[in-house]
Amino acid sequence: MSEARVWLITGASRGLGRAFTEAALAAGDRVVGAARDVQPLAELAAKYPDHLVPLPLDVTDRRAVFEGVERAAAAFGRLDVVVNNAGGMLYGMVEEATEAQIRAHFDVNFFGAVWVTQAVLPHLRAQGGGRLLQVSSMGSGGGMATVGFYGAGKAALDSVSEALAREVEGFGIKVTVVQMGGYNTGLFTTGTTATEPLPRYEPLRTEMEALWGDAVAPDPDTAAPVIMELAALPDPPRRLIVGSQSFDHVLHMNQARTELYRSWEHLSRLAPG
Repeated sequence: MSEARVWLITGASRGLGRAFTEAALAAGDRVVGAARDVQPLAELAAKYPDHLVPLPLDVTDRRAVFEGVERAAAAFGRLDVVVNNAGGMLYGMVEEATEAQIRAHFDVNFFGAVWVTQAVLPHLRAQGGGRLLQVSSMGSGGGMATVGFYGAGKAALDSVSEALAREVEGFGIKVTVVQMGGYNTGLFTTGTTATEPLPRYEPLRTEMEALWGDAVAPDPDTAAPVIMELAALPDPPRRLIVGSQSFDHVLHMNQARTELYRSWEHLSRLAPG
């Protein structure tokens, strides 16, 4: 697209959402930046007073989401690119997580994205098309100890988004599941809810922390050019892995899963279904 686009980006105040917001503004596009706390966007809004509208929004509140999307669509008269980026991390073993923690986590990472999706679709359909980028994770294809609920929420979003892509393509709406690699977004600090550790899992917890290592993750700004190019593609993919190392890792996980299936093919084929 050569003309300026209008973006709605959730979780726009920090991390990847902030990086995408800055990249879109630098390209001359207009952005409605949604976040629970929009104060971190104040300086950016002062720099781009005619191109950035901060939108206070809690994506877990479905009614607030629908009202917020109406304000977002009215801000610049349309919505061209919607980025479902708001999310958080629930860190800990499956047994350790409380019901409240699990429900709160899915309220943000899954249901919040669904509410935004449902709210924007009538606008995109009415204007004859648009882009919907569902920010997922390179780990959504399989669970990993200590971050199982994070992977589960993203896997649920992946599945719904693939169904959605088929449902709305006839309206000119393009959906892409964006499988993000590891970036220095603050997800494991300010964006994390931790479980109360059970001593029996301490050896595994130590093993997993050693696996994460001390390597510094890339800055979110390095991922923004990929998102900008993706949003401009006339025929975007339904899935895209963002990150070179993550690309290799996902392919390795998929290959390992295929090999596992093949090794037990004889047992699978005993049933006629």
